[in-house]
Amino acid sequence: MTEPDSVMTIREVCDAFDVTPRTLRFYESKELLAPLRIGQKRLYTRRDRARLTLIRRGKRFGLSLEDIRQLLDLYARDSTNETQTRRAIEIARGRLAQMEQQRAELGEAIADLKAELAWGDDQLARLQTKSAAD
Repeated sequence: MTEPDSVMTIREVCDAFDVTPRTLRFYESKELLAPLRIGQKRLYTRRDRARLTLIRRGKRFGLSLEDIRQLLDLYARDSTNETQTRRAIEIARGRLAQMEQQRAELGEAIADLKAELAWGDDQLARLQTKSAAD
């Protein structure tokens, strides 16, 4: 059994990780977290909190919950972490490629929008000049 100070209540985890109880229950329903249960009370171990840290990191990188779940499952099965590390790198490289593509597309969209704004500013300046001349 875990030491008393090594578990946290749902409220303590919510406060420590800035998540809602609903988020924790959702992650539990997706089998990403498995807190201890004592009656209606959920107690989160160090392992749960470590998994939550990894879940949040994965979400920040834009990974799907399914990718995150697969990585967490690999971690549980492979004591050397080699399989998890290889898969994590594979997923991360794929996500990085997607993000770089999105950045390139965003750069193009920003350039196009700036050109449209410059055109609009030019049109307004011409209209104001014409209006002042009349």
